[in-house]
Amino acid sequence: MDNFIAIDVETANNQPSSICAIGAVKVVDGVIADRFYQLVKPEPEWYIRHFSEEIHGIFPEDTRDAPTFDRVWMSMLEHFGIAGNWDNAVFVAHNKAFDERCLRAAFKVYGMTWPDNPFGCTLQKARRTIPRQLVGSYSLPYVCEFMGIPFYNHHNALADAEACAKIAMTLL
Repeated sequence: MDNFIAIDVETANNQPSSICAIGAVKVVDGVIADRFYQLVKPEPEWYIRHFSEEIHGIFPEDTRDAPTFDRVWMSMLEHFGIAGNWDNAVFVAHNKAFDERCLRAAFKVYGMTWPDNPFGCTLQKARRTIPRQLVGSYSLPYVCEFMGIPFYNHHNALADAEACAKIAMTLL
């Protein structure tokens, strides 16, 4: 896979639609071409539970004045130059089940139409191609370590998206 957008979201609480950060990395012809990161005002409930703060380090005051998901999504598409035509965009995430569920929920909250774009998963691919005894865990830091991909700042949406992009360039 040579052209795709690796995406990662962080959530504020147990509501899938409560996206509080989006990180995305655009890969063109097998090379990282661009990056996007934005804090998001979580909806429908803006509170950030303590457990989530501990995971990603995003606090209510960080997102209080941030744009809402619908504006951030359009801003990301514009940043990547695909706002008018993103029907052919391919998305990839590490644990697509989580990220896609959150994105779908946010789309629903804002009355947006979910696209039927291809959505790959580096977690699923890693499980199918890397023997468990070699990697220990299929979480992002372990897969990166196994593949020799430098990885810092786990649960920062941009760092996670970039790590996912690098895994996808090899495994997919």
